[in-house]
Amino acid sequence: MVTTSTKRERAAHLGPERRRPAVLDAAQAIAVRDGLGAVTIAAVAGSMAVTRPVIYSCYPDRVTLLDALLERESQSLLAATLDALHSASGDDPEQTFVDGYRALLHAVAARPEAWRLVFDARPDPEVARLVADARRRIVDASTRWIAPALERWWQTEDLERKLPALIELFVSSCEAAIRIVINPATDWSADDLAALYGQMMAAAYRTA
Repeated sequence: MVTTSTKRERAAHLGPERRRPAVLDAAQAIAVRDGLGAVTIAAVAGSMAVTRPVIYSCYPDRVTLLDALLERESQSLLAATLDALHSASGDDPEQTFVDGYRALLHAVAARPEAWRLVFDARPDPEVARLVADARRRIVDASTRWIAPALERWWQTEDLERKLPALIELFVSSCEAAIRIVINPATDWSADDLAALYGQMMAAAYRTA
């Protein structure tokens, strides 16, 4: 019979580099279930059935652990959002918006816990900082994608003046759609919600 102490001894032999992803996964599971405040070195060690020194060998303190977790998740979410923007292209404005929202919302549906961690914990200062940084990069990427599209599709007048408001509308709509998808009580599928938001956004931009 393998005892818990034996398991813990062997777990430490994996080494910090190989163990860090598993530590972050365990911390994420605790944060999603109980909130970021519940993520402690002891809690993560307990969930992994290892001793606290094993966790300390990966991350020297709780703050460093949380920073690594939030950085990993925010970068993953940013990459998914940028991929959605890059995948949206075509000559049909409404279909292009639908395709972009669909790509984004399928990424959300594939990893709802990660998105819920960031969006549900925004009052935490560290989360807010990382989300704000990711949001700025999304705004920049959206501007590079949307500005020429508006000129091509609708020859939008006074575009330079209107663009900041139009970009804010688009990014805010993405955040709203994400919150709907990660809400456990929602009955919207990613495809249906993408169609709704794509149609609304195309109509709003057409009239701008």
